[in-house]
Amino acid sequence: MLNWLKALFKGDNMEKIIKRLEFHEGLMLKPYYCPMGKMTIGIGHNIEARAWTDEERKAIGDWKQGITRNMAYMICRNDVNLCLDKLKTLDFWESLDDERQYALIDMCFQLGWFGLKKFKKMLKAMSEKNYSMASYQCLDSTYAKQTPKRAKRIAKLIRTGVWEI
Repeated sequence: MLNWLKALFKGDNMEKIIKRLEFHEGLMLKPYYCPMGKMTIGIGHNIEARAWTDEERKAIGDWKQGITRNMAYMICRNDVNLCLDKLKTLDFWESLDDERQYALIDMCFQLGWFGLKKFKKMLKAMSEKNYSMASYQCLDSTYAKQTPKRAKRIAKLIRTGVWEI
């Protein structure tokens, strides 16, 4: 069976990821400050954390005046691909099912790679397929205090392997 993450640009797979991220992050076409005080635009893109690519700069133009929905999706795809590049370095990544891979994509997208890497006990538990412990570790965090609904949804996804809104 083909893993949906192996075929990101062949259909609905990347769109599935983006729609879930959009559910969590929202879609803002004008720049705004997120709760952490970072300049953000589109689907949770932290402008301060990642410089625009040449492709993005050319397509976006003066982002301070706002961007289109299509531009927001392009930026989000690029952000997700950066997360995937990092996540694929985890020695247990390929052994995870699609939904648990999505849980790590979501956390990496929100917290950044270095933020996710701080979840040492959670990642260790996931590598051992101890999803109950991984779920517990996900919730025993500042992340869960700052974004409780999202963290509970992701922790449940880690525990059960089933996406629920």
